[in-house]
Amino acid sequence: MLQQFSHDDVELLGRELLHQGFFRLERFTLRHRLFGGGWSPPLRRELLLRRPAVALLPYDPLRDEVVLIEEFRVGALDPALLADDVEPARRRQAASPWLIELVAGITEPDEPIEATAHREAHEEAGLTLFELLPIADYLSSAGGSDERLHLFCGRVDSSQAGGIHGVDHEAEDILVRAVARETAYGWVEQGLIRNAATLVALQWLQLNHARVRAQWQC
Repeated sequence: MLQQFSHDDVELLGRELLHQGFFRLERFTLRHRLFGGGWSPPLRRELLLRRPAVALLPYDPLRDEVVLIEEFRVGALDPALLADDVEPARRRQAASPWLIELVAGITEPDEPIEATAHREAHEEAGLTLFELLPIADYLSSAGGSDERLHLFCGRVDSSQAGGIHGVDHEAEDILVRAVARETAYGWVEQGLIRNAATLVALQWLQLNHARVRAQWQC
């Protein structure tokens, strides 16, 4: 048996709302069973609560190209570099807060995850999905968030992919580019991809592209 514990081995002692904004933050007080026997002392843990999210690797099997996006991410920003006394050259040499990523988004209430993939492909990249293949689903940062990420590969026509996309009311400013699969995987090997879902998806495609192209009869 791979895992010996379940929800039956956790006792919730308290729960309180700390913040409700773009995200919801709660504090849980709980205890859980220990591998060596008995129970842990009461633990207090803050948890960021989010709806499930979808990340999509658009792939054109005929052209052997993937479509990736580039977008500003506040989590990739180093605020210390914005101080007035920081030399501009040091700012330019630091890792950019614009990340190369997959198409991705959070599900709307009661929205099927496949529908989220289709919606985000259109909103963020102007793409139509012809087929979807599941890659994996996983907890993106289980130490502090309950977000579950559903990862897909989607068949697209990359011949017209490009330009700037995004939804105005979400203040999105997204650069779209189609690149050869081998080029994109080269970015993985060079350390230019700094987003976990993008790393996972490009590595998966590198291992499975022949099977995917055969499945999609290309």
